[in-house]
Amino acid sequence: MPIHRLPFRAMASTCEVVLEADHADDAQQLASAAMQEVQRIERSYSRYLQDSIVARINAAAGHDWVQCDAETLSLLQFADQMHRQSGGLFDITSGVLRRAWNFAGQILPKETSLEALMPLIGWSQVEREGERVRLPKVGMELDFGGFGKEYAADRSAALLQQMGVRHGYINLGGDMRAVGPRPDGTPWLMGIQHPRERQRLLATQQLLTGGLATSGDYERYMDVGGQRYCHILHPRTGWPVQHWQTVSVTAPLAVLAGCISTITMLKQDEGLDFLRATGCSFLAVDWQGQVHSA
Repeated sequence: MPIHRLPFRAMASTCEVVLEADHADDAQQLASAAMQEVQRIERSYSRYLQDSIVARINAAAGHDWVQCDAETLSLLQFADQMHRQSGGLFDITSGVLRRAWNFAGQILPKETSLEALMPLIGWSQVEREGERVRLPKVGMELDFGGFGKEYAADRSAALLQQMGVRHGYINLGGDMRAVGPRPDGTPWLMGIQHPRERQRLLATQQLLTGGLATSGDYERYMDVGGQRYCHILHPRTGWPVQHWQTVSVTAPLAVLAGCISTITMLKQDEGLDFLRATGCSFLAVDWQGQVHSA
């Protein structure tokens, strides 16, 4: 059966469903179901959409409790696990720092701006009681951006598998989840972007099953005085991390691969030990351009 590639836009990213099907109409029907699942998750958890559960929780900060459904509660529990396993570095309340950082410009935020935001950061402050959640301080926010795309990739891939797809993958802006190998049983070859040369691949990664995710300092950043400042912000300082140019991880789930790569970036010079301890395959480039892999 032929392989079909069906592009779409979601989560501010160029996305693609790739799958095997007898006919183009069959492929479109299957891909549409996966796309709708991605869009459902975006509607539910984007902080930019007023009707999302995340936006409602944020709007109620400092005031009301918000009732959550089972899926949202499970994602909050996952965020709690990542917070604990990262030593507090993976913190979904740290998105408030974007108020101080504008990566479209070339001006660093004032230290006073960051100091004003730091009290609003702290997953341990978030109150959870049964099926309810509450942010205790006005101005606090939850941000699922650290794992939202990867979660959507996993969910849409699982849906395709339930519909009988055995060969294909989901690509959400570089966060990938394989449904299964190529029809001949060989792995898909996924290109990993070179962190300093936009027109060049750093490597190709084989993917039979599971997820692949990359974090790096090259997609959103600014250069001030010869220093690169990337969009991955440390929750304890408010400043961008600096040690890694790029970290790509393969894991059984895309959401796990994404969290591991992000935590590695946040751990900076301690990230390599963390990466190795996970047992996952990885390809990483440090600030000196040295490549590390396993």
